[in-house]
Order: sequence, then structure tokens, then C-alpha cells
Amino acid sequence: MDFAEARRRMVDGQVKPNRVTDPRIFLAMQEIPRELFVPEALRARALADEDLQLGKGRALMQPMTLARLLQLAAPRAGERVLVPSAGAGYAAAVLAHMGAQVIAVEEDASLAESGRAAIAASRLPPGALRQEAGAATAGFPAGGPYDLIFVEGGIPAVPDTLIEQLTEGGRVVAIRLAPGETGTAIVGRRAGAGLRIEEAFDLRGTAIPAFAPKPGFVLA
Repeated sequence: MDFAEARRRMVDGQVKPNRVTDPRIFLAMQEIPRELFVPEALRARALADEDLQLGKGRALMQPMTLARLLQLAAPRAGERVLVPSAGAGYAAAVLAHMGAQVIAVEEDASLAESGRAAIAASRLPPGALRQEAGAATAGFPAGGPYDLIFVEGGIPAVPDTLIEQLTEGGRVVAIRLAPGETGTAIVGRRAGAGLRIEEAFDLRGTAIPAFAPKPGFVLA
């Protein structure tokens, strides 16, 4: 299978027709080898128009969904970005290709390890993407404060522990996924100790198990 051609078709057929216009997203999703961020047995399906289930409740986000979230996040070159529950690191690699300085945090060691070769194959600038071990809701305070926290999946709310790691005016982009809802893309901007939430558009996503409700969450 010619994966380079398949990625081009993925962008042309799934991303561009869905109100995504940022050429940096097109280029990154064509060049980052998405198929290497999944187990070998799933590579033929890696570019499909669906969330790719990886087991243990984890998923690789559908290309169109990821692209729309990235456009909403509008990362700028040089911004410090945290990706909690980053999995093998595909979204983190795309953000790094777009010019951000990214820290990807993942608590499942085997999942994080599976992405190391893929990240190396992505030919990112030195230091553009750093992988760290840790719980999603704990973030990575030592690397902050962050201009952007990008959550690749559905969450019921944004935990205080992540809000505290944002710069003033820094933003969180995620899919708010409350019980009984299909999902809503949100941008939360830090204002003092709180977060000002704006709903952007309806967007489906797979819930991230690590963000299951816990005391101390700020309801969006």
C-alpha cells in the first residue's frame, strides 16, 4: 500500500471537505505517517474515516475530527503545547509539525513506547516534541505554563490541575462529552483561576478513560 498517496487522499477526501482550511494542517497530516502510530495489524485501517479503537478504551481520533479541533486550537509557531493522554503521540506530532513546542504525556508505557519509532520517522525539528510519562489529569507542570492544552478526545470537564498549568489567556481545546450528548468542541480560556468556556460546534469523539469524573473537576 502506498501510504503517502493514501494520506494525500485522506486529506483531500476527509479533511478539506469538512470546513478545514488551514494549509498547515493539510501539510502535517500528509507528511506525518499516521499509519505508524497504530499496531501493525491495524495499519491498513489507520487512514479510515472513523475513530480507530486501540483497546483499553483508547482510540486514534478520526482524521476529520482531529483536523477540526486543530483548526479550532489555531496553534501558533513557538507556542508551548501540552497534549495529555497523548497515546502514541500522533496529534502531538501533527502539532509539532505545525510549529508548536509540544509535550506529550501518557501513562500507558506500552502505548507511549509504540509511538517512539513513528515520532522518529516523522522527521520533526529537534526538540519540537517531547514525550513524558504521567497521568492525563496531572499534566506536566515542569514544562509549563502552556499556551495551549490540546485534548485528543472526549472529556466531561476540564480538571483544575490542567487549568493551573495554562498561561493567563491560555486555552484548552477538547470535545466536551457529557452523558447522553454526542459531543461539543469547546475552547476554554484561562481568566484568573478559572476557565471561560466557549462552545464552537457539535463534534463526536471517543471518551478518554483517564478523564472520568473526579472531585475537583470544573464543569464546562
